[in-house]
Amino acid sequence: MNIRIYTTGLALFGVLALYAQGEYVPERPDYDDPAMWYTVDGDSLGTGADVFYVVSTWETDWTTDDGRLCRYADVWNPVHRGHMGIEMSKAGAYMSPGNRFYAPYYRHLAIDTWVTGDEDTIQSRTRLPMGDVCEAFDHFLQHRDEQRPFVIIGFSQGGMAMVELLKHMSDETYAQMAAAYVLGYKVTPEDTATCHRIRAAQGESDTGVTICYNTVKDVKYVNPVIANTCFGINPVNWRTDDTPATLHDTITVTLSPEHHVLVVSGYSGSEYPPYRDFINVGDIHSCEPWLYSECLQKNIARRAEAWRKQRGACLK
Repeated sequence: MNIRIYTTGLALFGVLALYAQGEYVPERPDYDDPAMWYTVDGDSLGTGADVFYVVSTWETDWTTDDGRLCRYADVWNPVHRGHMGIEMSKAGAYMSPGNRFYAPYYRHLAIDTWVTGDEDTIQSRTRLPMGDVCEAFDHFLQHRDEQRPFVIIGFSQGGMAMVELLKHMSDETYAQMAAAYVLGYKVTPEDTATCHRIRAAQGESDTGVTICYNTVKDVKYVNPVIANTCFGINPVNWRTDDTPATLHDTITVTLSPEHHVLVVSGYSGSEYPPYRDFINVGDIHSCEPWLYSECLQKNIARRAEAWRKQRGACLK
């Protein structure tokens, strides 16, 4: 089966269903338009990676001037673009040095559906945004140098997009991938069973692997919608056992091998208040890309370097 056609077909099916319900569907992005991208070229030496980053959820359900409900961000709406741009610029600030950074605007699903916890509804309504991300990724592939490694990285709903991209990409494309980073989202047993390209990272420099983590203050706060994952790794010491690691001198980060989540102590998380009793309630979901930014920055470089060495060895 052609995965690209299949993914696009699912997205189109979802759009038609929304139209039938009288809901508003924002105009699809045109990824040939530079305005649909936030990019930073920080690779002056040409030795880094191409970083494809997908932002998290920013919008709530909203209503058009003529009274139609919309459940998605509008990439042509200046306010929605501004919200996504905040995260893009913040992520790009630490992911772009030494790399080429690309982040597409997309019609992400608003938070209201996620809060319901209804997996079937979430899966149905995320067909549209996942279709956008797959289309953006295909455009990214068409315009990049295949001699360079790439990494894909996304936070929250963007983490879901990483799982979908691993299913979407071909094995030929996968061979160019240094790593995939699923930040603040889950990888399920069904995901790994149906996609051989999803392989759990075992250390700090293995390539072609998926890095996944979620952070809580206690395992009892694991959010099943986003954090009920089948594997995880500690991004501070890059271990998959319960060896604790120290971050910023005062924070202890320990992976729970049973629940595959990070348990932290010494971190208040006070700057991330609970949101509608869904996130930041015992978990510190909103910190995932920022608390570990120095670790992620170094690791992207480490895995890109390892990919280049492996490729060089294969060409000899």
